[in-house]
Amino acid sequence: MDPILSLKHLQKFYATQKAVDDISFNIQKGSIFGLLGPNGAGKTTLLRMITGIFYPDGGEIMLDGKPFNPMEDISKIGYMPEERGMYKKMKIGEQALYLAQLKGLSKADATERIKYWFKKLEMESWWNKKVEDLSKGMSQKLQFVITVLHEPKLIILDEPFSGLDPLNANLIKDEIYGLAKNGATIIFSTHRMEQVEEICDHIVLINLGKKILDGTVKEVKQQYKENIFSVQTSQSEHIKDNSIFNVVSREAEQVLVKINPGYSTNDVLGQLINDKINIVGCHELLPSLNEIFIKLVEGTHATTRAFQNI
Repeated sequence: MDPILSLKHLQKFYATQKAVDDISFNIQKGSIFGLLGPNGAGKTTLLRMITGIFYPDGGEIMLDGKPFNPMEDISKIGYMPEERGMYKKMKIGEQALYLAQLKGLSKADATERIKYWFKKLEMESWWNKKVEDLSKGMSQKLQFVITVLHEPKLIILDEPFSGLDPLNANLIKDEIYGLAKNGATIIFSTHRMEQVEEICDHIVLINLGKKILDGTVKEVKQQYKENIFSVQTSQSEHIKDNSIFNVVSREAEQVLVKINPGYSTNDVLGQLINDKINIVGCHELLPSLNEIFIKLVEGTHATTRAFQNI
């Protein structure tokens, strides 16, 4: 399948700073794609180039197999920025109608779609409220509706769950899944790694303007696993270090063991059975995306500091 979005050697400079430094990756149609990175990594600059707000200083952006033309292609994109840009004194219904028409919808189509989404997200009574009267969570729901009203092919959501209570976060999450299922592609940018782990198919991690990780969530977790297994047993005190594994930690009914190179799970189970250990359960512990994120970002910063001190 051809990607809906392809970035090739993208660059953006601010004076002497390289905000985006030779970044390339593809996003497949219908996927939920996580764009990750710490503050100042270059994520916002990257998103602004993808939406045509900034022009790259180098490289190329391909949208749907063609060179990206901001003037012609902006109607294919829905962008929900982290910093909201709504008119505070304007009534909610009028504002949604105005912004939908800017995206090319007729007044009749825009009105119909607004009513559909307001009903779906339990916002029907909000039509005559002003934006300044909304809570942060209510503003978030409104911004989401405005982003998806014109049915864009590519939807960019920057911290979409910020300010939402768990009930409304689940409501928006279900809509994200539904949009992807119906063919839209989602770029999901957040600092919340547990949300990425739950929602995203594929992730890219950038730091200091460079791409440092690119792969599916499953591939990434497998790549950074440390061969640590959890063994559930009532005989934890009887499990000892041996040639196959070393004990990492021990609790009343759980022992964490690290398998030595060249051995497998079957070897671990065979050793435990041979030692007459009563095994209740055994499974591999994979690192969380949060652990991988911290490890890679701290490693990048340490390497940068080392070069600066040479």
